[in-house]
Amino acid sequence: MRITADFRTENSLNSRGLRQGGLSLSIRYTSARPDFRGDSFVKNNTTPQKTSGKVHPMDKIFYEITDEFKKFEQVQAIAVGGSGSVNTADAASDIDTYVFVDKEIPVEERLKLIKKYSSKYEAGCEYFGSGDEFLVDKTGRQLDVMYFNKNWMEETLENVWKKYYPSNGYTTCFLFTLKNCRTVYDKDGWLEGLKKQLETPYPAELKNNIIKRNLMLLKDKPFASYYEQIEKALKREDIVSVNHRLAAFVASYFDIIFANNELLHPGEKKLVKYALNNCKKLPENFAGNIEKLLKQPDDNTLKILDDMILNLRKTL
Repeated sequence: MRITADFRTENSLNSRGLRQGGLSLSIRYTSARPDFRGDSFVKNNTTPQKTSGKVHPMDKIFYEITDEFKKFEQVQAIAVGGSGSVNTADAASDIDTYVFVDKEIPVEERLKLIKKYSSKYEAGCEYFGSGDEFLVDKTGRQLDVMYFNKNWMEETLENVWKKYYPSNGYTTCFLFTLKNCRTVYDKDGWLEGLKKQLETPYPAELKNNIIKRNLMLLKDKPFASYYEQIEKALKREDIVSVNHRLAAFVASYFDIIFANNELLHPGEKKLVKYALNNCKKLPENFAGNIEKLLKQPDDNTLKILDDMILNLRKTL
């Protein structure tokens, strides 16, 4: 597989480098609880630490499951992402765990593992990228397992961080995942070595490429910019098309903002809040325009888009 300058998060070999029908491992726990602490995960260690005098049952089960995954020869590394990696998990949080493999683990083998812990499960999911989802019977908490191909992750880092290829939105989101995940198991030190490559300063050429490409998509392209497509959809009173193109517009809009601030893109959730808390350069009326834009239908949509683009340019 080759990643091109236009690789998209939703299209690349199941997004994570494994062919359709196979898996690319990344475990997400949609079970969340305040006591499930990121600081209890230790590199190359599957023994829960007693961070508050008593180990929570979910910690114990997590490490049991981690030990099971380590038995698969395909598994190179396991990491925790999301709120579990930064100690912000609460009762509504997902706890993401990423399992990196060098080739697919057969669904049948994964199912054997899942059945040890769950009577309600879905294995071999392909809806949002390859993965498994199941409720842990002893805790009633949901565990979502997704799989990342090791070589695909290496190529993603190479193409984005070193060759400076931009995408149509979300350019650096997988690098954000890689940089911020917390290593639980690393067979040969591969994962920590990959993470170390992201310790270098944000590449200026990547920043410029992301801004140039996505600014063209917003309105600068002479044909079929998002602005033009939205304008035509509004004239047709095609609210579904408006919605579809607005989502693409916002994706490129945020890609520019994060690149301009030399920050890795955090993904799809809580973007306004994340930008307000972390970006030093934001367009005027940033949050207000986003809120107004996404209330549809609205006769002022194009005016709002113009305002957003104009104010964005002022920050560049």
